[in-house]
Amino acid sequence: MRQPRPSNFRPTPDAWHESEHLLSLDEADFPAGRHAFRKEELMAFIQQDTQDTAATTPAPSAAPARRRLLRPLFVLPAAACSLAVLAAGVLTVVGGESGPDTVAGPPLTATVGTGTSSGVPQLLDRISVAATQNPEVKVGPGQYVYIESKVGSTYERTVDDKTTLASDGIHRRQIWNSADGTEGWLIDPAVTSPGGEKLDRTNEKGTSEPAHLNTPTHDYLATLPTDPDTLLKKIYKETKGKGNTPDQQAFTTIGDLLNETLPPTALNTALFKAAAKIPGVVQVKDSADAIGRHGIAVARLDETSGARTEWVFDPKTYTYLGERTIQVRPHGGDSGLIKPGTVLYTEAVTLRQAVDALKEVPSSSV
Repeated sequence: MRQPRPSNFRPTPDAWHESEHLLSLDEADFPAGRHAFRKEELMAFIQQDTQDTAATTPAPSAAPARRRLLRPLFVLPAAACSLAVLAAGVLTVVGGESGPDTVAGPPLTATVGTGTSSGVPQLLDRISVAATQNPEVKVGPGQYVYIESKVGSTYERTVDDKTTLASDGIHRRQIWNSADGTEGWLIDPAVTSPGGEKLDRTNEKGTSEPAHLNTPTHDYLATLPTDPDTLLKKIYKETKGKGNTPDQQAFTTIGDLLNETLPPTALNTALFKAAAKIPGVVQVKDSADAIGRHGIAVARLDETSGARTEWVFDPKTYTYLGERTIQVRPHGGDSGLIKPGTVLYTEAVTLRQAVDALKEVPSSSV
């Protein structure tokens, strides 16, 4: 494992080197909250390290703000926080100069819509047909996949032993990735420094981590099967043991593939048809993305956490708009503050485009 930087280290933007490995793709390829249902995947690591961390972490001299990510756990990039303490299944971030504690707004809330299993196959069939009609964005040699979105998440924030719900607000997120995944850059004020940070596939052994379903590259997407049954079988097999249940993890994995990627048209269609085969999938006739665009949602409730992930589509064109995870059942979390209607994570995808250079911003960007 790479040695962590001192807690007070934070280079200025003009001191960063693009060759420096700051964030691994496994840590930061998706926004905090995109990994909402991967609790079990983290628990083994948490249980293994809790005792050592508690024994070696010095007590702070003052009582800084502590940010507790709501259960289900959200993954934060390690480089984005000055001190991360893993304890009892909760990732607690002790505030410093880093991104996650620079913004604290009111918690995000919304009305919980009614979900119904009626008409789900027909809805996903219409969505899959619409996907075949969308122009496919080609990524040429040497180009980068650029995805721009507006995102926000709600978390537990503790100041002087008083815990409240807060959010990082709805903010702009920009990510660039080369087709093979070897180069990338992320700008997200909630999880990176102001100028952004380099994405890296290098693992703790110093070797490049191959692409897989939960950290795909553009080239990897082209290798996935486009038969819905074969694709879904692969998803269940390769995500076995992750998430709260196999069905929930399969739904989450498909959602990941819909967001910060440019799937080929045939794969996009297969993903929607595969989702129709997952037990427990419902439709919500009125949902909304992070910028307030209302639409119809394909959703699934995580029975363990009581939170529901909703993929939001335009009700007329069936174009994918974004996603949100909203608390549906009483849960409370560690603080008892998480109530139905709390939006744990929300996203609106605003632009997907191929660009010629890392950090190049298209003229159509807002």
